[in-house]
Amino acid sequence: MEGRAGHRDIVELESWQGPWAPDDPDANYKAEIALYAHSDPLRTLDNMARAIAVPVGAIVKYVLAKYATAGSGGLLEIGPTMVLRLWEPIERAESAGTDEARLQAYDQLRQMVSWLRLPLVEDAGYGGP
Repeated sequence: MEGRAGHRDIVELESWQGPWAPDDPDANYKAEIALYAHSDPLRTLDNMARAIAVPVGAIVKYVLAKYATAGSGGLLEIGPTMVLRLWEPIERAESAGTDEARLQAYDQLRQMVSWLRLPLVEDAGYGGP
């Protein structure tokens, strides 16, 4: 059934297990999709819906919307400038294509995340390096 602006309101849940090429850039994600193909998420969602008296479709929509917007939420939290700054060492390392360049990128990212984490460690007493 087509909903507003061509969006489907009914989606068939499918189990998918591949195949995909070993050099597929999305191989890790596809492997995870295949791993979860054995799960029946509706069992959990049905139980939750009954427990809180909310239609299961509303919970499914919430779960999907929350997952689908998580990246956008993270972008709003950290900001586009910081995302681009975090991506720069990764892009440089992948262009170089060496283990040394990747280790340098890791070290740079570690330092950047450490700097971002500093207020959490100092203000909330989380500790750690």
